[in-house]
Amino acid sequence: MTTKFGILLWNQSTDWPSYAAAVHRIDELGYEHLWAWDHLYAIFGDPYQPIFEGWASLVGSAGITKRLRLGLLVGANTFRNPGLQAKLATTLDHISDGRAILGVGGAWMEPEHTAHGINFGSGFGQRLDWLDESAGAIREILDGKSVTSGAGGHYQFDDLSQQPRPIQAHLPIMIGGSGEKKTLRTVARYADMWNGMGPLDFMRHKVEVLRRHCEDVGRDPAAIEFTLGIKATIRDTEAEADRVWKAAMEHNRTPLADVADDSTFWNGTAEQLAEKLAPYLELGFHTVISEQPAPYDDETLERLIGEVGPLVDKG
Repeated sequence: MTTKFGILLWNQSTDWPSYAAAVHRIDELGYEHLWAWDHLYAIFGDPYQPIFEGWASLVGSAGITKRLRLGLLVGANTFRNPGLQAKLATTLDHISDGRAILGVGGAWMEPEHTAHGINFGSGFGQRLDWLDESAGAIREILDGKSVTSGAGGHYQFDDLSQQPRPIQAHLPIMIGGSGEKKTLRTVARYADMWNGMGPLDFMRHKVEVLRRHCEDVGRDPAAIEFTLGIKATIRDTEAEADRVWKAAMEHNRTPLADVADDSTFWNGTAEQLAEKLAPYLELGFHTVISEQPAPYDDETLERLIGEVGPLVDKG
């Protein structure tokens, strides 16, 4: 199976010309998809540094790309009513001629909610209940069905249906997260794509949990595209990759101590990254999404798909 690659451009600590140039380059290099964060404050380093809104970034990107699929990794479910999320994804699908993905997750960053007056709920468990309810409604709306809320739900829909339908017959839903009791059950029920990240043993366990949830809800796990989140920096030596990465963290006002324990930063040679990626492929992660900080590193963009991809596919 050929490994697919996508890129998430950190939409913080950048300007639009730089972002747009990187988007165009990613499309040109043949990546499968482009992703944006859905945050109102920066999530690495100083939260008050510049950051662009996610949906608007995707719409802007649609107009300057030809083949990239486009989605949020992942949308903050708390920010928007599920009907609005479905409408946004459908509109993006038409603007991009059928390239939209609806990404959604429970949301986690409390300060941006508090500052903007957005309901953060009573805790993570409640937000994940909202996510499950939301994902079910979004699927129905995107599929052209009418949604009316039952008693006791967080959302109140009254014979909700929308036109136009998406261009895609089945606009995919991406769900991010790895919570075992709720998030992965929602993935099993509604996701076409799942994004997880972390050390190998951690992800091996999460895959097993997801498979059990799929069995419980009567879903074939093969129907869900497993995507692995990493943050790659590639150079001829690991030392040089570390140097480039440290400069990027400084640009993003992120102390190295804040990211020292983040195992998703993969710095090294193409061969080292391919070797590290191989066992994840055996777990079923045949799609890799690399998050790239500004200033966007063209050498890593070129070498991830041009060198790491062929190495892992050759085995």
